Amino acid sequence: MNENTAQKTDGGIAEGDVVLLWFDDERTYMIEVVRGKRASIHCGRPLLVDDWIGQPFGKKVVCEHGFGYLLNPTMEDLMMKASRESGIIYPKDAALLIMKAGIHSGSKVMEIGTGSGSLTMALAQAVAPNGHVFSYDRREDLPKNAYKNVARAGLSTQVTFLQRQAGEPFAESGFDAVILDIPQPWEEVAVVKAALKGGGRVVSLNPTFNQIEKMAEALRAQGFICVESRELLEREILAREGKTRPVQRMVGHTEFMLFGIRTADE
Repeated sequence: MNENTAQKTDGGIAEGDVVLLWFDDERTYMIEVVRGKRASIHCGRPLLVDDWIGQPFGKKVVCEHGFGYLLNPTMEDLMMKASRESGIIYPKDAALLIMKAGIHSGSKVMEIGTGSGSLTMALAQAVAPNGHVFSYDRREDLPKNAYKNVARAGLSTQVTFLQRQAGEPFAESGFDAVILDIPQPWEEVAVVKAALKGGGRVVSLNPTFNQIEKMAEALRAQGFICVESRELLEREILAREGKTRPVQRMVGHTEFMLFGIRTADE
């Protein structure tokens, strides 16, 4: 796998790259470039992937019943096309989360609740090349999908996957930010506080009012400040000459995001 696939823009398509095959009917496929592989599509015979090697991103591909383009996938594409066995954090939420938590290149970030690794990828890209993400999950087998998704994005060197149970202290400390995506985050506030550096940010992701209400009070009880919650609603607009309008369906509620800041010990 080529390093940091989501950011690769120079040169032609190489073996090991991940390509987003986009068709004019907006059907898309995420395909790893492997010699001898044939990519099944909805509008004709499978395409021989060997033919893509050396071609530039943006190249038009003609098939039996249509045409498509070979695109360099963005992090949004990688997140939405992630192999999943559970719900994922949407790009709209990940973008605000990263900005509000002050996550940047060089940041040391903890994720509690690995899941399918969708958010893990976005965090890893944000901290690269000098930062690191430590992703914890309580499952003993560790989420296989997360390994696969992070590797496909070319970000494995930025992530360490670990296993622990709720309430257990962390071996690492001095984190710039901690993100929790678990059903009962209030159980982790004390150990999260101990792992965060002074001024470090915490973000909790939950789908219900009851959860964020209980977590907000737990943060305040532990001395966190600037406790606030946000929800983002995303609506696509069909931009067409003379008939631009919103689409009939939209991405409504996904997660509430609860933010807080750890103060320095007195």
